[in-house]
Amino acid sequence: MEHLLNSAIYTWFILPLLIFLARILDVSLGTIRLIFISKGMKYLAPIIGFFEILIWLLAIGQIMKNLNNIGCFIAYGGGFALGTFLGIFIEEKLSLGMVTVRIITQKDASELIQFLQSKNYGITCIDAKGAQGQVKIIFMIIRRQDLKNVIAIINRFNPNAFYSVEDIRFVSEGIFPLKKSGYGGIYLRLFRGIRKGK
Repeated sequence: MEHLLNSAIYTWFILPLLIFLARILDVSLGTIRLIFISKGMKYLAPIIGFFEILIWLLAIGQIMKNLNNIGCFIAYGGGFALGTFLGIFIEEKLSLGMVTVRIITQKDASELIQFLQSKNYGITCIDAKGAQGQVKIIFMIIRRQDLKNVIAIINRFNPNAFYSVEDIRFVSEGIFPLKKSGYGGIYLRLFRGIRKGK
């Protein structure tokens, strides 16, 4: 074992690889932690932060012991870059939280409104005046995981409509489509319950 730790293979391959993997893990956790903080999940964020900093200390400790090893520096930077990407990718897959969708359309929006209501989306509509005449403004608060579906509906009924999407930290109540029960539903209910602890 001691011979392996002192070998060139360990110094120039195994050690940089371990640092690379550690950085991927701790930066991914850090990205998710920041997302949890922005969503108000104040109990989960510190737990993730605890493991994040432990992994970081292990990685930086090895860097400090091997300051003459350029492979460790490259692995450290590469792990940071890939960890950032993976953290964002994981966050997109989790689709946590709620968003506001604001739709502005000059075209008659009655079919769009009826279809959204038939799918049990809560909407608020107001008539307004835009730069080129009368418009209809539709406000919706939806689960982030439903965003792609809602955008597809908008493009189907009003492909030229202008829409914007904004993150929401807290929602007191609303009307949302029912979801099938299962592990995903349990997972979301767990997060929703934790968020109410503010």
